[in-house]
Amino acid sequence: MKRFALLVFSLFLLVYQAEAQSFSFDFHGFVNPHYYADSRSVVGGREDMMLFYPKPVILDSLGRDINDGWQADMLAITARLGLRINGPEMLGAKASAYIEGDFTGATNATIDNLRLRHAYIDLNWEHHRLLMGQYWYAMVVHEIMPMTNPLNMGAPFHCYARQPQVRYEFHHSGFEAVGVAQWQLDNMSQGLLDGIPTSSTQFARHSMVPEMTAQLRYRTGGLFVGAAVNAKTIQPVVNTTGLASDGTLHTSWSYSVFGSLKLGGVTLKAQTLLNNSLYEGCSMGGYIIYTSVMGNDVMFRDWTFNTVWLDLERNRGHWRPGIFLGYAQKQDEGPVLATYSTTAVLGRGYNLDYLWRVQPRLTYTTLNGLSFIGEAEYTYAGYQKPVGNLRLSLSVVYAF
Repeated sequence: MKRFALLVFSLFLLVYQAEAQSFSFDFHGFVNPHYYADSRSVVGGREDMMLFYPKPVILDSLGRDINDGWQADMLAITARLGLRINGPEMLGAKASAYIEGDFTGATNATIDNLRLRHAYIDLNWEHHRLLMGQYWYAMVVHEIMPMTNPLNMGAPFHCYARQPQVRYEFHHSGFEAVGVAQWQLDNMSQGLLDGIPTSSTQFARHSMVPEMTAQLRYRTGGLFVGAAVNAKTIQPVVNTTGLASDGTLHTSWSYSVFGSLKLGGVTLKAQTLLNNSLYEGCSMGGYIIYTSVMGNDVMFRDWTFNTVWLDLERNRGHWRPGIFLGYAQKQDEGPVLATYSTTAVLGRGYNLDYLWRVQPRLTYTTLNGLSFIGEAEYTYAGYQKPVGNLRLSLSVVYAF
């Protein structure tokens, strides 16, 4: 509580100083109490508010499925505070800074703690933009983000994360080119750290290569389309004790095509992803570590998901009905080499052959920033014995 009070005091002090120096500012946010109930246990995060897919069937000694059965919770951890500061022109560019936080915590263990979401400097010229700081993960195209209300925002079909980065954009006559170099903080790669499978920034840090993404986009009127390619290089095996790591690197490639269309009160958004390894983006995919039978050689191989999703919403005054549809299919990673054995399988969704979701919603919005949202989210996971989960959720959002 003392840390939160200090933050609020610092923000007001910053605002006071900004006024004195002819800066302008916008302080905003929302409060979002959220109730949700699931028909079975799920794979997720933050008290399972971040839902990925249902857990598999696991039978007890009496033959009953321990993951079956309703459970419910209510949280308000997504309450958000943001501050944008617009400063004087610098280097011929419009200059601004933005900082935003919520209370979901950086990990499940720190849930309810204040967490940094965005913190960046933004320099805008006529045809160029340079952004430095923490911003959306580069495979997150925020212009086409699904309009669902729960914390997953379409994940794992749609990426959902933020990373420290340097982002350059060029735009002219509707065409845009985007290049991003990004590092890791809250969303970390998986690998073997001292022989133990874990999530850590160590695997990306030891590679010395930032994750790189390039996008080409075009927009005109209500149409927005684009494509992206992503390259992530990590050192999957890091030792801090015993024998030193051999420094072998592994690069995973992922691709995306995306777009949105607005016609009258209807908004359509869609994306397809080839996820070689987008675990850090809260999506699907990963890789396998193989060790030679002689124990002196290590090899890595990606396992891949093809993913497609669609989000449709109709604005009818106070009412906004909508639906999200998502499907993911795992691809065959190929035969296991006879001279190698599997050491570790890392990522998200390896034990699934496919995954799909149907998620209708209805939003009622007043004229004063108060909204009521009801959703039904059915996710079906293709384990060896497929299972489905029905999530029912109710939310109230007060934006200011």
